[in-house]
Amino acid sequence: MFAPATLALFTSASLLLAVAPGPDNIFVLTQSMVRGWRVGLIVTLGLCTGLIVHTTAVALGVAALFQTSALAFNLLKFAGAAYLAYLAWGAFRAGAASLDNAGGEPLGPGRAYLRGIVMNVTNPKVSIFFLAFLPQFTDPARGPLPVQIGVLGLIFIAATVLVFGSFSLLAGVIGNWFRRSPRAQRLLNRAAGLIFLALALKLALAVR
Repeated sequence: MFAPATLALFTSASLLLAVAPGPDNIFVLTQSMVRGWRVGLIVTLGLCTGLIVHTTAVALGVAALFQTSALAFNLLKFAGAAYLAYLAWGAFRAGAASLDNAGGEPLGPGRAYLRGIVMNVTNPKVSIFFLAFLPQFTDPARGPLPVQIGVLGLIFIAATVLVFGSFSLLAGVIGNWFRRSPRAQRLLNRAAGLIFLALALKLALAVR
């Protein structure tokens, strides 16, 4: 379906984009440091599930709605900003003893996975980015465009899992060192709160 050179170029670009600092990988780093590498990996899977949603939106043309409708774009981005602000509030409230319960409830695998999905799906800029990025590597002569976009989306997701998974393991090791000290735990929580708040502001101020 794809020329080898096209696949190589797309895969390389996907890996570089995953490594480049952005809201998603910063979110994974923060969660891994605060709650451990396993939570970071589960959040990564949630984020990648969100990428499946965005890929489907591009394949079906739904992503164009966020590019053309200010209302749809703003509703989704403010929902995402509000969620991040909620996470920031929970992190600021958490003490050393309640590090794993920031936000008032234990963060089990299901909630960590859902957190990743919400974080990704409520960012309309991801859909718009996919709408601009994925079609560049398609060729109508090589098969149905929705299928090509779906395959490219899966490759991008695989690159994301590889890079974000590595970030989770590294950040988890660093976080383990911090969690040995109650004072360091509190500082880590405050830093996480500031990061969540910064991401919320960044998303709220985003323009199409």
